[in-house]
Amino acid sequence: MNNYVKPGEIVTFTPPVGGVVSGPAYLITDLFVVATGTVTAAEALAGTKAEGLVEGVVTLPKVTSETWVEGAPIYWDVAEAKCTQFDESGANVHIGVAVLVNSDDTIATSGDTTGAVRLHGATLPRVDFPAS
Repeated sequence: MNNYVKPGEIVTFTPPVGGVVSGPAYLITDLFVVATGTVTAAEALAGTKAEGLVEGVVTLPKVTSETWVEGAPIYWDVAEAKCTQFDESGANVHIGVAVLVNSDDTIATSGDTTGAVRLHGATLPRVDFPAS
């Protein structure tokens, strides 16, 4: 296969003008990434690229009042910069599903400030399927 570029769990992206810090999540158009390194604002302005995780399990900030259901769709609330399992307004972007971190763990509950999310690689449009 001569068109293979590289594995897709970590991708290179153009950071926003203010740069990126290793660890937080960033929404780059329809690409949801967790930065794996830091790129300063000066470096971003000079054209330095960043790398970010787009697939895998990560711990991200969540809406504290929510209790997540294992396997539930998780959305990124752009206005709050937190994960939520709800998208009533249709403005949040689907980034993955809620998961357990290990067999001794519980799913994120009310009061937790973070939750484990299995990222699926890109934001997905909302699709409503007819009831069967």
